[in-house]
This record gives sequence, structure tokens and C-alpha cells, in this order.
Amino acid sequence: MRIDILTVLPELLFSPLNYSIVKRARDKGLVEINIFNLHDFAKDKYKSVDDYAFGGGAGMVMMIEPVYRAIEKLKSERKYDEIIYTSPDGERFTQKLANELSLRENLIILAGHYKGIDHRIRENLITREISIGDYVLSGGEIPAAVITDAIVRLIPGAMSDEQSALSDSFQDDLLAPPVYTRPADFMGWKVPDVLLSGNAAEIDKWRHEQSVERTRKLRPGLMNE
Repeated sequence: MRIDILTVLPELLFSPLNYSIVKRARDKGLVEINIFNLHDFAKDKYKSVDDYAFGGGAGMVMMIEPVYRAIEKLKSERKYDEIIYTSPDGERFTQKLANELSLRENLIILAGHYKGIDHRIRENLITREISIGDYVLSGGEIPAAVITDAIVRLIPGAMSDEQSALSDSFQDDLLAPPVYTRPADFMGWKVPDVLLSGNAAEIDKWRHEQSVERTRKLRPGLMNE
């Protein structure tokens, strides 16, 4: 799998994409992640990537030309399954969507910044707009990292225990059950007896019941989606 990220602040992406599961997946050759600085695609001597909005108003706008040149260069080298724009008004990012994108071969993620990008990019080049939540961040770099992390950990071989990803919250529209480790009794706080029983069927049943109960209590909307 290949993920190409376009950004005006590549430094914001170096750390989250170079540690833990994502780093191990990159080291194993399971995913190739490239970060492209949009300033490198600007044509003026100042490497400008933003300008004032037509019609006035506060905030700067990402210019059409550097973004267009970056996307067109990448498209000339390979076919992309999706060209994603991180935006607070995009579709909500969910585990289901992460599962779907993890099956793709080539992705571009354009990290929004400033007041946004020239809308003609969204109209003519972007195939999918994704939001990680109903709030506004300083830029789309963190959402791009979130989306990338959620996708990469689902690639077979990225995690040492592939079953772990299948039992994560939201995989079956339920929250994950509680988990415990040693010691079994800490200051009188005890691990549920069923988890110490060795009865796999009873443990699976308990975990499912806990998932349903926690979802109904904490995120009831999930059960109606």
C-alpha cells in the first residue's frame, strides 16, 4: 500500500508516522508513506501556497496551482484509488471507513490548512472528503496522521497479533469490553472471576455482554446506526 500526503507543514507529520505500529509496517515494507511539501510545487520565488480570498474576509486560502501541480504529478506516475481532503465538513471518519480504505492500493491525502483550499480543487480533483470530528483544528496534518494510523494498523502483518485489530472498539459497532492484567487482586480491586476461569466460551460470552452493556451506556447511538 502507498499513502502520499500533501501538506504545507510536513514537520507536523514526521513524529506520528515514524513510531509504533506505523513505523513497524513501514520497516516491513507493508506500506510506503511519502510526505510532500506543497511549497515545493509553488512557482514563484517565495514558494507561496496561500493568498487572500476573493470577496474579502478573514483568513488565507490555499492556492489552486501548487495543489494542482502536486496532485497531477503524482497521478502521472500511478493510479490512485482515492484523493482525500481532510476537512471538518467531510464525511465522518469511522472504523468502517478505515476498514474500507485499508483495502486500497494507492491513496493521496491532502491536508487542509489556513481557511481552506480553493474550492475548484474540491470540485475537480478530490474524490473523498473526510472529517475526524465536529471541531476545527489548526490544520489537516493531525487528521491526516489519524487517518493514516487507523488504516495502516489494519494492514495484515502490521500488528504482531492480527486478531487484536478485529477486537477493537467499533469493529462490530460495539465498544470494546474491559481488559485486565496482573495482579489479579490489587488493593482489593479484583479481576472478574470469569476471566480467570480458563473457560473460553464463558469468557467470550462475558466480553460480548460487556461490549453491549458499555455501548448501550456510553454510546447508545452506535447501536442505532
